[in-house]
Amino acid sequence: MALIQRYGLYTILAAVFVYMLYSLSFPYETDDPNAKPSPPANDAEAQRPGQQQSQQPYKSIDWARKPIQHPVKSLAQLPTGTPAKLPKIQFDFKEEDPTAKKIRETRKEEVRKQFLKCWTSYRQMAWMHDELRPISGEVSDHFGGWAATLIDALDTLWIMGFKEEFESAIKDVERIDFGYTALEKVNVFETNIRHLGGLLAAYELSGEKRLLNKAKEVGEMLYHAFDTPNHMPVTRWDFRAAGEGKKQIADNQVLLAEIGSMTLEFTRLSQLTGDPKWYDAVTRVTKELEKQQDNTKLPGMWPIVVNARKLDFTEDNGFTLSSMADSTYEYLGKMHALLGGQDSVYKKMYEKAMSTAVKHAIYRPMIPDDSDMLSSGSVRVEGATVFLDPELQHLGCYTGGMFALGGKVLANKEHVAIGRKLAHTCVWAYKSNPAGIMPEVSHLVKCANITECHWDDKAWHAEITARADLQREADPLKNIAGLRLPPGFSSIGDRRYILRPEAIESVFILYRITGEQSWQAAGWDMWTSILRVTDTDIGNAALLDISADTPPMTDSMESFWMAETLKYFFLLFSDPTSISLDDYVFNTEAHPFKLPKAKQ
Repeated sequence: MALIQRYGLYTILAAVFVYMLYSLSFPYETDDPNAKPSPPANDAEAQRPGQQQSQQPYKSIDWARKPIQHPVKSLAQLPTGTPAKLPKIQFDFKEEDPTAKKIRETRKEEVRKQFLKCWTSYRQMAWMHDELRPISGEVSDHFGGWAATLIDALDTLWIMGFKEEFESAIKDVERIDFGYTALEKVNVFETNIRHLGGLLAAYELSGEKRLLNKAKEVGEMLYHAFDTPNHMPVTRWDFRAAGEGKKQIADNQVLLAEIGSMTLEFTRLSQLTGDPKWYDAVTRVTKELEKQQDNTKLPGMWPIVVNARKLDFTEDNGFTLSSMADSTYEYLGKMHALLGGQDSVYKKMYEKAMSTAVKHAIYRPMIPDDSDMLSSGSVRVEGATVFLDPELQHLGCYTGGMFALGGKVLANKEHVAIGRKLAHTCVWAYKSNPAGIMPEVSHLVKCANITECHWDDKAWHAEITARADLQREADPLKNIAGLRLPPGFSSIGDRRYILRPEAIESVFILYRITGEQSWQAAGWDMWTSILRVTDTDIGNAALLDISADTPPMTDSMESFWMAETLKYFFLLFSDPTSISLDDYVFNTEAHPFKLPKAKQ
């Protein structure tokens, strides 16, 4: 019996030992995969990434010391001349009526209160994680585990006046370890716009050097994604393999937005640090875009998918200003402004791209009240024929602000008018749906031309029937009811709302440019609708189906809710001197960078 007890004891000890080894091998896992982490009582109790390194599968990578395998022999230098005096962008606002001011400030405070609610919940339930799930209170870490919401919302904290929360958060930002991630692949584009953009903007506003130092850490990491034979970036990047010195090569299929949307952040990092290597890296991409702009299947625009390995940006036949291509176009006019008009290439590229887009990708939708509006669709080129699909994407609603801003920066009144009409379509789409929010993806009916268009029930019905699948009724009226289509919509392919900012972004820009209070009124209608159906006990939740008066929620609150959507709503109702468009340019994640000023 004693022998059995001894071996039993040894067996138990061995099992405990194996269990401990197993637990140490997977420090981020719990018995319950859906368990909510307990919030630290204070910052000192939060687990520090550096303390976990002995338990991680690999050591943290010091990217600043990691050798470059394909060094650049001659770096492109930032422009050194005097910035040009750009045209005035913002409307010349006059002294505000006391009643209007009270209404505006009341609305601003409502947005501020909602932000504080979301921020407090994130801090208590998901601190140092990427995102908080707003229904369950669980966490998500699909942006590297680098506290995406914390960094994304830093400048919003400052802008909204939460200075104590801002200062308190900085010491936790300092301990984020950008040398380690549990992810197999890092999305370089998302890391750039959220983390690098967020840190740069927070530094711009506060002057806090610790944030610029942290931005350099992110910049050093991302620079290694460009360490390929042709210096094109690996956009879905094997972080660990690169850190181990393994050879990497640019991909054959890369989304246009992911390869062309790092110019603003990398350029600003070079401007602030005096190190031209980041500016050089994105300038190489710009040169390829410029070189091939006239040789695509739709000259002036670049296809959605490009070949970064072969340096061929002309193969694909699909084009759009919307999803997967969007911010490459958005950054052209903004780069012209950020460089103080000292490099004409961005102006030329913008004008060529928008000229082609207006001709082939912009259409007038048929609206019940015959309103003169515009929308941006998707284009397919087959041989010499250009086909326009009258798609309406929520993500594409940024185009109103892009055209209006580009029109002001480059003194093109026609583009300002186009931007106004594009923004109006998104405002209309919000009002047209039961929840007061537009869907992620839908289709409208394209008018024959953009100069004159009248509502036609038969044309609407015919378009609905053509788009309805085989399970639907032949009777268009039954399809309208069964597919829950508001007048003007021919289909709704994706009924979600994921707390996107693009519509309010354009509304904010149009208000700052025109000074028309109708844009503030439209924004408030959007705000009340969004808050009514997304508000939870701890935050705001994405929606599954905006066709319902009370849409079902999904347990997701992306970091851009606090970084972009709430920021744009707040700025819409702020004094127009707050983050003036004459002083700042926003990156695609709504992070403001200071514009260089011409000598007076």
